[in-house]
Amino acid sequence: MKMLRGLLIPALALLLSGCDAVLLSPSGDIARQQRDLIIISVVLMLIIIVPVIFMILAFAWKYRESNKAAHAEYDPDWNHSTVLELLIWSAPLLIIIALGAVTWTSTHKLDPYRPVEQVDHARALAPGTKPLVVEVVALDWKWLFLYPEQGIATVNEMAAPVDRPIEFHITASTVMNAFFVPSLAGMIYAMPGMETKLNAVMNKTGDFEGISANYSGAGFSDMRFRFHSLSDADFDAWVAKAKASGDQLGREDYLKLEQPSEKEPVHYYGTVAPGLYNAILNRCVESNRMCVSDMMALDAQGGQGVVGAYNVTSLDAATRARVGIADEKRYVGALCVASGTGGQPMTPAGRPL
Repeated sequence: MKMLRGLLIPALALLLSGCDAVLLSPSGDIARQQRDLIIISVVLMLIIIVPVIFMILAFAWKYRESNKAAHAEYDPDWNHSTVLELLIWSAPLLIIIALGAVTWTSTHKLDPYRPVEQVDHARALAPGTKPLVVEVVALDWKWLFLYPEQGIATVNEMAAPVDRPIEFHITASTVMNAFFVPSLAGMIYAMPGMETKLNAVMNKTGDFEGISANYSGAGFSDMRFRFHSLSDADFDAWVAKAKASGDQLGREDYLKLEQPSEKEPVHYYGTVAPGLYNAILNRCVESNRMCVSDMMALDAQGGQGVVGAYNVTSLDAATRARVGIADEKRYVGALCVASGTGGQPMTPAGRPL
């Protein structure tokens, strides 16, 4: 048994040596700053924890019952020491002040909505550098990435040029998820009907893993994707590969893709329907559903009134079956504009339906 206990620590060290501590060795500048924040916080707290642990052990040994030395004499009447009180309270106070200062500055500097200001700790971002915009949709149980600048979309795979800022726009189709590429930056939630943002940059080329960090149902464990950090030339080749697929992601195609599925293979779409991401975000991919943004604009104007009460519609049978609605409920479908449109039903943003 003694031999087994002696071999336990080397065996544990051997097992841990195979772990990839990606959070402590990130490849993106934002993740690197977050790693440094974790280390700084741990070190500051250990300044208190380590001496306290040491003193607990030292006092327990020195004042043990079997120690009969005079300097270890038990003194029940001792109750105060000004020097000791100063040491006890000043050290934690200084640590709290230091942690507060670090937390305050890092909270603003590492705000995920804040645009990237540097390539890495040694290189500033060149003036006029345009970020790569990637629109992310968390589906059940897969990830959809849309590239509005390139006009392509992918499932469970994304890519970005190295050292170029990335601006993520993130939403979800049904339940809440969490978008997380550990090597790139911290996780951020993806929620239906809402948009979150994340700004980051990758400083090394390579193949990295992305995951969902928020449980979302049966297929959650396999809701993973690959993140390719590429050179500019390789990124252009990757975009060309996606365009060459010839597949189109239209609204009807998206509604089929939106259906729950597990272990979805990587798929490329060479073209994407205009405004698809905004339709997903505003819950109006189906042609006969009013967008949330239009609904809020309508409410901001005081509603449609009696005249607009006739502009109602209902979901078709196929959509009701897909979303699990049994009754044919009617809802507002358009805003009737009195002048300048000939009475044509319009959205509050002024778009004809």
